[in-house]
Amino acid sequence: MSGREKVLEQVLSGGLYCITALALSQGRSTVAVVAAMLEGGARIIQYREKRVSRLQAYQECVAIRRMTRALGAAFIVNDHCDLALAVEADGVHVGQDDMPVEVVRRLVGPHMAIGLSTHGPAQATAALFLPVDYIGVGPVFPTSTKEDVCAPVGLDAVRHAATQALPFVAIGGICRHNLAQVLAAGARSVAMVSEVVTAPDIAARVREVEGLLAAASGTGSPMPPE
Repeated sequence: MSGREKVLEQVLSGGLYCITALALSQGRSTVAVVAAMLEGGARIIQYREKRVSRLQAYQECVAIRRMTRALGAAFIVNDHCDLALAVEADGVHVGQDDMPVEVVRRLVGPHMAIGLSTHGPAQATAALFLPVDYIGVGPVFPTSTKEDVCAPVGLDAVRHAATQALPFVAIGGICRHNLAQVLAAGARSVAMVSEVVTAPDIAARVREVEGLLAAASGTGSPMPPE
């Protein structure tokens, strides 16, 4: 299975999309955080660290690639195509202000997944005509985990994405307490950042969220009411 196929399989199957955030990780290293995510059963990891040196990023991604490969989890690098290629990541995720995805596809080739952040129905629809494999939809709710974040797009953007053909991950301000709303709007895959990386026991938090997602999809016990 190619990296591209692995990412698509995980996004389409639904579940928790884990993203690193060193600044929120309560003094724990990014590698330690990812190890805990994987211990909890995370199946897809995105490395998103914008304030570390390129050498540190490379070294961390080498370690994370080794761990994710051993456990069969998908590994995505945010923004940097060269870093994704250097560590043989399964995918790269870019934003609206990054390198055009047509260029990204030429650089990474046909076997690496490309994710694209979108911030509203117009961008989500435009992505249908781009060489991307999935889109991020958000921020759904207000969030402070990312600098220069745009205004929340709300649940209507999730509902719109759910009517389109592209797989998508809902992101932005999503936590256990509003998860049911996001799933009711049509999301299957959701990204949580602070809800996971700030948890005292990251592995337990991942298991808890995955349990809620499984319950909502009908593969587990019913989701408790909010």
